[in-house]
Amino acid sequence: MAGSRVLVVDDEELVRDFLAEAIRRLGHEVHTAEDGVEAEKQINLTEFDLIFSDMNMPRKDGMAVLNHAMSRQPDVPFVILTAYGSIENAVEAIKKGAYDYLTKPIDLDLLKLTVSRALQRGRLMLENRQLRAVVESEQGIGALIGSSPPMRKLTETLELIAPQPVDVLVTGSSGTGKELVARALHWSSPRHKNPFIKLNCAALPENLIESELFGHEKGAFTGAIKTRKGKFEAAHGGTILLDEISEMPITLQAKLLRVLQEREFDRVGSNETIKIDVRVVATTNRNLNEEVKEGRFREDLYFRLNVVPLEIPPLAKRRDDIPSLADHFLKRYGARYGKDIQEIEPAAMDYLKAQPWQGNVRELENRIERAVVLARGLELTLNDVQLDATTPTADAGTFGMIPLAELEKRHIMTTLHELNFNRTKAADQLGISIRTLRNKLNEYRDQGEDIPKG
Repeated sequence: MAGSRVLVVDDEELVRDFLAEAIRRLGHEVHTAEDGVEAEKQINLTEFDLIFSDMNMPRKDGMAVLNHAMSRQPDVPFVILTAYGSIENAVEAIKKGAYDYLTKPIDLDLLKLTVSRALQRGRLMLENRQLRAVVESEQGIGALIGSSPPMRKLTETLELIAPQPVDVLVTGSSGTGKELVARALHWSSPRHKNPFIKLNCAALPENLIESELFGHEKGAFTGAIKTRKGKFEAAHGGTILLDEISEMPITLQAKLLRVLQEREFDRVGSNETIKIDVRVVATTNRNLNEEVKEGRFREDLYFRLNVVPLEIPPLAKRRDDIPSLADHFLKRYGARYGKDIQEIEPAAMDYLKAQPWQGNVRELENRIERAVVLARGLELTLNDVQLDATTPTADAGTFGMIPLAELEKRHIMTTLHELNFNRTKAADQLGISIRTLRNKLNEYRDQGEDIPKG
C-alpha cells in the first residue's frame, strides 16, 4: 500500500538510516526516532500505518514502545528489530501484540515482504474496525428510529442502563419493537462482542423449555443421545433474551429465579452446578402484575425482573415518528425489491399518520413493504398505502369499512399460508403467543374456515 506513513525506531544511526531509505524507495513516508522516548512522543502526535522498533535501546526499550503504541494506536502493525541471539525477546513481544520480527542484519527482500504484508494487515484491521462501528451503529441504540418525546425518553434510559449489568424487563404491545430494543441494549453494552441468544418462551412445548434453557446430560430423558448446552450456557459473557416471558410455565419460574439471583444452574440430569455471567432481558406484551394476581406468574420472579422496566410506547402515542419510520422502511424494501421509489406523497403520509396502527411498527412495516411491491411510480401514492386499494373509499382520507376482526383474520390466515401453517413461525412473525394463535384458529374453525389440525 504505497504512500503509507512508517515510523522507524533504532538507536543505531546506520541501521535507522538504512531502513528509512529502503522503505522510502518502496514509496512510503518515513519518520525516525533514536530511542523509545522520542518514539512515544511521535506516536502521540502522528498516526502511523506501520512501526518498526529495535528491541534493545537506552532510556526506553522496544517492549515499552510496543505497549505505548498498542494503547494509542492499537490497529497499527508493530515489527520488532532484534539481533539473532535475542529472538526469545521478539517472540515474547509477538505474544503481547507485535505483528512480526526481523533479525539484524536486515535482509532487503524480507524487509519488502514484511512491509507489504504488515500494511495489508493494518488495512484489514482498520476495515474491520470501521465495519464493527457500522454494525454497532445499526444495531445499537442508534438503530432506534424516532425523535418523539416517548422515544427520546426511552433512548435516554437505554443509554443510562446499557453499560450496567442489570437485568431488564421490556414491556409493550405486539409489534412495538421489544426485540429491537433488547438487541440495542446488548449492542450498546460492554457485552456486545459476546453472544446475544434469544429464546421464545411460547414457541416450545413445556417439556422442552427446561432443556433449551439449561441444557441436559446424555441419557437425562428419552431422546437425549448426547450432552447438550442450553441457551444460558451459550450466552455466557453476553445477553439472553427471554421473549414472551409470561408464557413460561410456572413450574420453571422457580428455576429461572435461581439463575437470576445466583447466576448458576444445573443441566437436566446433572447435579453439577454451572456458574454463568449473563445479562437477562425479558419481554412481554402482557401485564405481569395482573398475571401475578391471577396466579400465573411468580411474584418474586416478577419483582426480580422488574428492577429496570422499559415500556415501549405504541405507535399511536408516537405519531411524530411515523414519517421517519415510513421513510426507513421505504429505503429498506425499495432496495430489497429493486424499486427506485424516492418518496411518499403528502396525501399518503397524512393517511399513514392518521391510522390507528393497532399492530404498531410491525404493521406499518408490513404496509410499506406491500406498498413498495405494488407501486408503479417513483413515489408511494395514497392508493399504494391503503390496505385494500379495491375497497371504495368515502373520501381521500378514509378507507373502506372492513371490520377490524376481519382484517385481523385475513392477516393471520395470510401469514399462515405463507409459512405453510407452521404455527410457531407464524406466531413469532405475528408477534403473538402460540396460545393466542391457537385460540384464534379455533375461533376461525368454528366460523367455517378450513384449517388443518395441529
